[in-house]
Amino acid sequence: MRRDVYQAIADPVRREIIELLAKDSLSINSIAEKFEVSRPAISKHLKILNECEIIEFKKIGRERLCFIQPKTLLPAFIWIQQYRKLWEDKLDSFENYLNTLPAKTNDHD
Repeated sequence: MRRDVYQAIADPVRREIIELLAKDSLSINSIAEKFEVSRPAISKHLKILNECEIIEFKKIGRERLCFIQPKTLLPAFIWIQQYRKLWEDKLDSFENYLNTLPAKTNDHD
């Protein structure tokens, strides 16, 4: 099955792995230690990220390190950006509505 970047970022664990690797390249064991799920589960997430070309593996010495490939995330970033103004407008509208509500006072003294 051909996976895409949207499937990769749909899972919260994979998003967290992407966030970790955006800061530094890590070994598979180092990544697995940061989660409370099994090592095989982390390996499956890494495999999906690799299939989507978001990460790549490089063997350095005895370790297999994971490196992020940020350019692959660009289509998702562009897609999300188009909705940024919409959500900012919605949140601003909600904030304005909340500001029109009368302040509730505490009469239980």
